[in-house]
Amino acid sequence: MAATVVVLLTRVNYPDRMLVMKQRLKQYFLIALAAAALYFVLDNHFIMKKHHVYLLQKSALNLHDTFISLDNKRPATVLKNEELRDAGIGDLMVELGMLTEEKKNHLEAKYTYKE
Repeated sequence: MAATVVVLLTRVNYPDRMLVMKQRLKQYFLIALAAAALYFVLDNHFIMKKHHVYLLQKSALNLHDTFISLDNKRPATVLKNEELRDAGIGDLMVELGMLTEEKKNHLEAKYTYKE
């Protein structure tokens, strides 16, 4: 008789347990998605030029210089930042036509040796 009661209770609670399990899996999925988004933000520089966004890989996970706008900034001002220089902002600025390869090399050498 006790075994029958346990089986009946298990059958009654089965849909509730499935609902709780689905909710828990949904929570885990959302937490994993938020963690992946945070990792992506920590791992990239988001460089904005007008209405375009360019990504550069960071050398370390941090929030320093995560969002950078190149609008109304001189190339020399941007290249003063060592972290952006290491990420390759100079090459991106050459591709965007903001400065020439020679000017980029000159500015990178100037700010690298100055520090």
